[in-house]
Amino acid sequence: MKFTTIALLLVTALLVAACAPMPAAQVAPAATEAPAEAPTEAAAEGMADIVDTAVAAGGFTTLVAAVEAAGLVDTLKGEGPFTVFAPTDEAFAALPAGTVEALLADPEGQLTQILLYHVVPGKVMSTDLSDGMTADTAQGSPVTFTVADGKVMVNAANVVAADIEASNGVIHVIDQVILPPDAAASEESAADSMAAPAGNIAEVAAAAGNFTTLLAAVEAAGLVDDLTGAGPFTVFAPTDEAFAALPAGTIDTLLADPEGALRDILLYHVVSGKVMSGDLSDGMTADTLQGAPITFTIADGAVKVNDANVVAADVEASNGVIHVIDAVILPPQ
Repeated sequence: MKFTTIALLLVTALLVAACAPMPAAQVAPAATEAPAEAPTEAAAEGMADIVDTAVAAGGFTTLVAAVEAAGLVDTLKGEGPFTVFAPTDEAFAALPAGTVEALLADPEGQLTQILLYHVVPGKVMSTDLSDGMTADTAQGSPVTFTVADGKVMVNAANVVAADIEASNGVIHVIDQVILPPDAAASEESAADSMAAPAGNIAEVAAAAGNFTTLLAAVEAAGLVDDLTGAGPFTVFAPTDEAFAALPAGTIDTLLADPEGALRDILLYHVVSGKVMSGDLSDGMTADTLQGAPITFTIADGAVKVNDANVVAADVEASNGVIHVIDAVILPPQ
């Protein structure tokens, strides 16, 4: 199973940046719904292009900066049309700093292929989509759409806002980045280009900058020495955003009894030994330090731990590995 690493995920954060001129759309028609009517020429003239639309939205500062860095502003201001599946800034908040600079040092290499995987030629509206439909990307490999219960996914990413029209195409906002099938070689190359683990699990998490709640909880529960010990450990680390999504007052209640439920919850996120993404299989279980097992689900390139999505994997530390998840998982009662 091929699984994404932090470096490639962050690369893909720049997805809009590498949109090169593309051929005509290759998207199959929707199975059950008719495509939305294209705006009139007059209406299109009143719209901003994809770049200006992203700037005005205010939630794509990483993408806009990437477009400028790659020198592709003129491309995305071109005639198009383009369909861009754009991760928000929040989609990359859990990623460690420093990898963007290394990858941008070779913006015309594998980076371009990954970025183009987020672009489909032509203007594909949400009403054009159907469950199981595929569409060839500008990179060449297809993406697959899942439509169920009113929700739409592109590969493993959720579409959180759709049909943001621009004069030269449309933007669909997604909550994580996606990788082309042949990204494994790039993944290894990016991993090799990164420095060796800078510290133990606690130090790597602290350096990442988006695990302040997790680290505060670990300290309150008296588990710092455990996570800085020899290990090895595998930690499924919820981001600050994952903790913030808990019901109001939950964190305060847990911190009030750090050696009770809080400790059990934290230990439920840790597995003894170093479990890399390549070691996982669909339906596999692993006993946690809390005692209860967690279950892994793998489908269409997406990996889940119980009900939490793995949004970044194989963040190595000197005493183990971190996999970033988008929700706090709770042990069975």
